Amino acid sequence: VQVLKVNHFNKNFTTLFLNQDLNDNKHNNIDGVPPVIGWERTSHGKLGPKIADLGALINPEKLAEQAVDLNLKLMKWRLVPDLDLDVIKNTKVLILGAGTLGSYVSRCLLAWGTRHVTFVDSGKVSFSNPVRQPLYNYDDCLSGGKPKAATAAENLRRIFPGVNAKGFQIDIPMVGHPIKDEKKEYEDFKKLAQLVDANDAIFLCLDSREARWLPTLLGNVKHKIVINSALGFESYLVMRHGCIDPANNLENQIEGRLGCYFCSDIVAPKDSLTDRSLDQMCTVTRPGLALLASSLATELFVSILQSPMKQYSNHIAHDKTNILGCLPHQLRGYLHNFETLKLSSKNFRCCTACSVPVIREFREHGWHFVKTALNDSTYLEDVTGLREFHKNAESAAVLLDEFDELACEDQGIE
Repeated sequence: VQVLKVNHFNKNFTTLFLNQDLNDNKHNNIDGVPPVIGWERTSHGKLGPKIADLGALINPEKLAEQAVDLNLKLMKWRLVPDLDLDVIKNTKVLILGAGTLGSYVSRCLLAWGTRHVTFVDSGKVSFSNPVRQPLYNYDDCLSGGKPKAATAAENLRRIFPGVNAKGFQIDIPMVGHPIKDEKKEYEDFKKLAQLVDANDAIFLCLDSREARWLPTLLGNVKHKIVINSALGFESYLVMRHGCIDPANNLENQIEGRLGCYFCSDIVAPKDSLTDRSLDQMCTVTRPGLALLASSLATELFVSILQSPMKQYSNHIAHDKTNILGCLPHQLRGYLHNFETLKLSSKNFRCCTACSVPVIREFREHGWHFVKTALNDSTYLEDVTGLREFHKNAESAAVLLDEFDELACEDQGIE
């Protein structure tokens, strides 16, 4: 809204025109008022119109934006003077999975003032979703269901118009799932890689273990913040992935950094979806679990942004120097006894997602490496050295059995 202030000669009043054409002759012929004969001087001493933008005072979208920011600024002014709100606002977030976890994560991000959110999902809204996923309603389920990613972005903008929310319908290529349509899967891979490039942080809120493999790899290769969240029936995991530091030589980072979601595995991810029975196709959890995991994932993300070393920070279990306190590697919670554990683990040198051999192969061969891994998950065991690791473990087990037998013979035990 623009306001034009016009002073009338020898008259003790000012006329204000709202959203009027300055060249409209009607302004010069107001009943009972002498015509305008000139302009008031500006702050620079020149004659001209004075225009004021009142959008911040009467535009509801601007008012909403101010209210959101004010709530966060009160936190900064009263309690945490060193809190950097701008880094939270300007960080671009990619949420993989627009289901229960993804929906709640996006709502928490809005509350923290994040302005850039992108959803990726391949599904459609079903009738079971709205009661558990706050970004959808009953109307979104009709006519076969709307695409989840685009609908989540649209509804997020309805909650707060100031957010730049986008949604993309992409089938994330999954390790252990042989390629059926190479052209489509390559396009999905390329688009996912572009989205990872375009964003600063990635939230893994996906339904299956193997769907997290490629985003984990891409996040590490491109040095992104990666927050992983997973649910059981009454347990949850929230963790931040360790990250390859581009300032150091790759060969010097074989071990010693924080691990990723796959570092505790001694086998490559496999297809866990094809043979599921009907009752296993949906994630069955206690309803409140997703809210706990999502809120902790978001708070962990914000704590990372406030840390000087960001995603390269080590596990910090107790710290009074960090602005928002400790910065754990993993949070594992159990509703059965209402317990939350802060855990830490180093990376596994033979990890199928973040080990140096995997990162090196991806950098050299790109899609060809991914395609081979999708068609044959045992390929990853060869690349990482897991197969050799298994052989050495079997040999050690045989030697241990022989040692036990000799010890028993020496003691006269049959």
